[in-house]
Amino acid sequence: MLQIGDEVVYFSAVFLLVMLGTRSATGASLLTALLYVFMVMFRFPAVPANQAGRVLRPRAPSGGVTVVAHRGGSHDAPENTLAAIREASRNGATGVELDLSFTADGVPVLMHDETVDRTTNGSGPVNKMQFVQLRRLDAAARHRLRERFSGEKVPTLQEAVEECIRHQLTVFFDVKGQPDKAASVLHEMYKKFPVLYNTSMVSSFEPKVIYKMRQTDPNVVTALTHRPWRLSRYGDGTPRTLSSWGQMWTGVLDVLLDWAHHHILWKLCGVSAILVQKDFISQDYVQYWAEREVEVVGWTVNTAVEKDYYQNLLNIGFITDSLLEDCDPHY
Repeated sequence: MLQIGDEVVYFSAVFLLVMLGTRSATGASLLTALLYVFMVMFRFPAVPANQAGRVLRPRAPSGGVTVVAHRGGSHDAPENTLAAIREASRNGATGVELDLSFTADGVPVLMHDETVDRTTNGSGPVNKMQFVQLRRLDAAARHRLRERFSGEKVPTLQEAVEECIRHQLTVFFDVKGQPDKAASVLHEMYKKFPVLYNTSMVSSFEPKVIYKMRQTDPNVVTALTHRPWRLSRYGDGTPRTLSSWGQMWTGVLDVLLDWAHHHILWKLCGVSAILVQKDFISQDYVQYWAEREVEVVGWTVNTAVEKDYYQNLLNIGFITDSLLEDCDPHY
């Protein structure tokens, strides 16, 4: 729950910023009041804590924290495939994180990138391909263990869900965009497989996706995914633009987005967790969110040293590319 002290600080800050910009106490008061009314009227309450707990801490392996295989465990098997889900279960994962995408004919499938180039023997955008075309591709073609997993297909969302249920794995559905279509498809999946309400979560970098999901089905556990400086830098830290003005502008937007995640968006969407890039997580950070009854999950945690830190010091769940060995992050 948002602390009363937090609300006073946040709305006071908004009032002061608006007043400095407009030099009108009346205008600042009106805009601050409107923002407060908007938050009260349109925010979603989080799902019950016990339901969120069943998803975020379903059982107690690895020292009692959740271990989620990133894209099914993209180092140990071809990412976002049924083989990856089976390998994750065999290797002791609590759950899997899977990426939702859509073909040209509207079939929900698992794919992280906008194109099939990086992971398959095909080429082109996923949303320009018919499902029958996508199905012909080898999803293991570019994986380091391609010989072992040769012929693995790109699965549909339902095939992946059924495989996860079969192996009793929790599922983190990662949604990149298309909030209306994604929310509708996932809602149908939850209705078809009600067990998902207690064994899965919908996450996204885009708050509009999570808000639409809560609007469509308020009983679904949700999370915001966040990486500070995401707008101005790639995952490996390199700038997205070489322009000084561009870096400055996106940097300002990053600061505003980070503030919004920590003070407004989580409450507006009523999330149960926040998935944060591992380099920005500390004990104080975990405590900050614990006071707001929001669970922190770190990504992508790929070394034994990091995993020990998460399990034994932070005592929070993490997402990893491998359950078997240290590896480089898969961006």
